[in-house]
Amino acid sequence: MDTSESGTQSDPLTSDDTTAAPPRSGGRRWAMDTRPLRIPAYRRLWTSTIVTSVGSQLTAVAVPKQIFDITGSSAWVGAASLAGLLPLIVFALWGGAVADSMDRRRLLLITNTGIGVTSLLFWVQAATGMKSVAALMVLLAMQQAFWGLNAPARTASIARLVPEAQLPAANALGSTVMQTGQVVGPLLAGALIPVIGLPELYLIDALALCVTVWAVYRLPALPPLGGAAARRAGVREIAEGFRYISMHKVLLLSFLADIIAMVFGMPRALFPQLAAQTYGSYGEGLALGTLFAAIPVGAVLGGLFSGTFSRARRHGWMVIGAVVGWGAAIAGFGLSRNLWVAVAFLAAAGVADMVSMVFRGAILLSAATDEMRGRMQGVFTVVVAGGPRLADVLHGTAGSVFGPRAAVAGGGLLVVAVMVALAAAVPALRRYRV
Repeated sequence: MDTSESGTQSDPLTSDDTTAAPPRSGGRRWAMDTRPLRIPAYRRLWTSTIVTSVGSQLTAVAVPKQIFDITGSSAWVGAASLAGLLPLIVFALWGGAVADSMDRRRLLLITNTGIGVTSLLFWVQAATGMKSVAALMVLLAMQQAFWGLNAPARTASIARLVPEAQLPAANALGSTVMQTGQVVGPLLAGALIPVIGLPELYLIDALALCVTVWAVYRLPALPPLGGAAARRAGVREIAEGFRYISMHKVLLLSFLADIIAMVFGMPRALFPQLAAQTYGSYGEGLALGTLFAAIPVGAVLGGLFSGTFSRARRHGWMVIGAVVGWGAAIAGFGLSRNLWVAVAFLAAAGVADMVSMVFRGAILLSAATDEMRGRMQGVFTVVVAGGPRLADVLHGTAGSVFGPRAAVAGGGLLVVAVMVALAAAVPALRRYRV
């Protein structure tokens, strides 16, 4: 497709030869599609993500660690997580509307700076020995609010930086970096805390955000298209986003697919119980660590070999297949008594999750108009953040009633059944293709 048809800006964003590429042969067909990195603007945005994806995980480890050190209570750690959820939901929905009504580059500069200042405040309170859970919760709420404003603009900008045909590849590149950060960041935090101390983790995150601010500063202006700059960003505009979703079945189905996979099939709340009771003979600590790491590791592997799927044109079928594959892998995990077989199933689920992320993201960016992309990404952020938290409650309750293995296996089979039924009943997702 010609870049002008997909809404992608021309010179200088795609001045390199990004649309025409010779067919790849041999092992290159399997490797990650890196064509979007030929575009300077996207390359800057992606490179900044490499640094901040690790830095953000340092803070994600430091906050619950500090709260537990102060209180000695896991209940307070859980309460802090919920304290950040409401600001994330509210500001992600509003941030999507804002991203559709102002220059997205400017919004990214403001919000990344806000996140950086919040990280500095985290460092100050830790370095001065404040030991206030209330202060930590307020800072966490501020951080999540800025992140909620930032995420829709950041993701919506990608469709203005790369041609539509390369959106799956761009999503695979970004998702792989984020998943790698989820593996490397916590490991790095665990290694650094005994060496440099907890406060310095916050400071490293703040310094990493300086790289992001500089990369965003180097981006071209990304003003609204079609004179949308005169529009407000309020409740009415947020409601317009939900009406837009209800009128476009493929968008609605892409959200439902993620909700089905995460709410019914994300069993992380049962990992501690499984590590202690089912896989305790392997060592509870080893079992718990490998269970939590397995899905991100699988997602990273899926990203590294994303050349196998990122050029697919039937995006709807790719989402359906990925969600069904996720459910089947989770069911296999629930039935496994051997730790390493269980880890293999979770890694396979991670690969399926990567495929789902890539093509759901591509559908949201290609099926929505530019003036609605911010709001679509705002809803997407809420779904991605809220689904696993609902799953924690559902799986925790089901695990107590039916046992952890039955709850996990049943949830995986439910994902398969509901996704197949939805795809059969509503053909819009099956028929969607670029």
